[in-house]
Amino acid sequence: MPRPRSAGLTITVLALAGLVVAVMQTLMVPLIPELPRLVGVSAEDASWLITATLLASAVATPSLSRLADMYGKRLMMVVSLGFMTAGSLLGVFGESLGLLIVARVLQGCSIALIPIAMSIMRDELPRERLGSAVALVSATLGIGAAVGLPLSGFIYLHFGFHALFWVSTVAGALMIGAVLATIPESRLRSGGAFDLLGAVLLSGALVSLLLAITKGGHWGWISEPTLAAFSLAAILFLAWLPWELRARRPLVDLRTTARRPVLLTNISSFLIGFAMYCNMLTTTEVLQMPTATGYGFGLTAMQAGLAMLPAALMMVLLAPVSATITRRFGASITLIAGAATLAAGYLLRIFLMTSEWQIIIGAMVVSAGTAIAYAAMPVLIMRSVPATETAAANGVNTVLRSIGTSTASAAVAAVLTTFTLSVAGVDLPDRIAFQTVWVLAAVAAVLGGLVAIAIPRRRTPPAESPDQLRPEESIEEVVARGRVVGTAFDTAPHPAAHATVNVTSLSGRALDWNRADGSGEFAVALPRWGTYVVTASAPGWASRAVVVAFESAEKRPEVVLTERRLLTGHVLAPSGLAAEASILLLDADGAPAGHAETGPEGRFQLPLPAPGQYVLTVVSADGDATAQDLIIGQESLDVTVPFGVRAAR
Repeated sequence: MPRPRSAGLTITVLALAGLVVAVMQTLMVPLIPELPRLVGVSAEDASWLITATLLASAVATPSLSRLADMYGKRLMMVVSLGFMTAGSLLGVFGESLGLLIVARVLQGCSIALIPIAMSIMRDELPRERLGSAVALVSATLGIGAAVGLPLSGFIYLHFGFHALFWVSTVAGALMIGAVLATIPESRLRSGGAFDLLGAVLLSGALVSLLLAITKGGHWGWISEPTLAAFSLAAILFLAWLPWELRARRPLVDLRTTARRPVLLTNISSFLIGFAMYCNMLTTTEVLQMPTATGYGFGLTAMQAGLAMLPAALMMVLLAPVSATITRRFGASITLIAGAATLAAGYLLRIFLMTSEWQIIIGAMVVSAGTAIAYAAMPVLIMRSVPATETAAANGVNTVLRSIGTSTASAAVAAVLTTFTLSVAGVDLPDRIAFQTVWVLAAVAAVLGGLVAIAIPRRRTPPAESPDQLRPEESIEEVVARGRVVGTAFDTAPHPAAHATVNVTSLSGRALDWNRADGSGEFAVALPRWGTYVVTASAPGWASRAVVVAFESAEKRPEVVLTERRLLTGHVLAPSGLAAEASILLLDADGAPAGHAETGPEGRFQLPLPAPGQYVLTVVSADGDATAQDLIIGQESLDVTVPFGVRAAR
């Protein structure tokens, strides 16, 4: 399918699609007081209509984002919208709580569309439009939450409960048609097998964690169900982490996720997500509090929802502003500025509570900070991960934001039920309760900004941050594949698992990078088929740069590493060289890092482990033992281990 001629049309369709699915977050929030009566269940049971969407989004986002990188981003966008449309249609005819929960689960799966849409922009848009477009789609998470409050309240009051699902069904069907008509399928597809076990383990861990966070206030934070959910989450995460490190093609590349720019951006995203959601949760509630509280304004749910529209408008207007900041100063500075604005907005809110306009102004400042910060996150992520993994990486970032918002929901509920006053025999939150929430949100924003300060800045000019996420020629990008193998000492070539591959042009211009999977295979995005310089490095091997011709998708050239990095040495016993001695290398935590035996001449060799501090333990054939401390760097090392005296290196 040909690429669209209008970048503006692409941005409009992707932004609208993001807005439609983001509204699903707050579709039911204005109806919370009415849900028990409408569905005929208790308030606790009705709350599952909110919780189900949150849990579904956490489960679906990593998996659908990864599938988008593998098999096509437009395809997974349509699948996400299909989930939303099917769930909405089910909700139209749903009368029982069970059917409505299933409907909300399907609607929640659609949130994965937002990180996928941002990745499509990276593939399709011209450089000069990319920064502001990504900022706008990233902000739809907040815009949709704000718009959903008055919109769903208005539809419910005038057309009834099921009309919410009718409108969602029509919107989903229209967006599916718009995406199919205007968005081309991405040419950047990594392919490969889906990590099903990794997806199951991660989904179970996220569901358990979010269930404990969202329901802990109802169940009791030290109750058996809450503690069981937290424990199950910990067990599943502990099982998932080593599996992902061993998996040939993992759901989440933990080695890339652990890189400092990605890790710190995700931590900051969690904190900023916490701070952002406190604004959504408290603004409408303050406005709806009875005037008898001494601080409330007695507005209806509809009026309070409409008061959030200026805050949503701020997020739309500031998308191009945040992109400009990123172009001039870099994405990390944008994130710091957004966090600082968030903190300042909450500090203002603590003291500005005497009129409706003060509440609205405070919410607008917080929303401005949210828009600026949210715009920087995907830019920081996409510039730090391989081009063929942008959707998956943005999906993880979106999940971290969602965990932040869920934690905020639990924290706000706990604070508002702790500091109360009695009005006409009813316990309502006291003024100090809202002020405490805003202090917590300000602290989270400050911490998010401090984490952002530690994000490494690029050494290239700041203007490169949003606009040069991809090469100028990348409108015709292709996915090239190859394999990294190692061979030394006349041995047959074998895969260099998890080798890091960097590809540059012949003139030295960096193009893309990736990490090889467990079989040594890698995929990179290149401007076109041709000849490039590939630099490969792997644990235990000397790095090597070679000129490689990538000619087609079918031809997969090999990059051969030939120089082994080794830890070698010999063992001296009082009677001479110690043959058949056992060698055990332990890392700083006491975990085994290598094992060998000495030969007839008392010598041994081990693959060089990662740089760090180690202990070399030697057990002779006679049962004697000795140990020696080692500090291992990047170069091969040869040591002498004598028995009877402590050796010096």
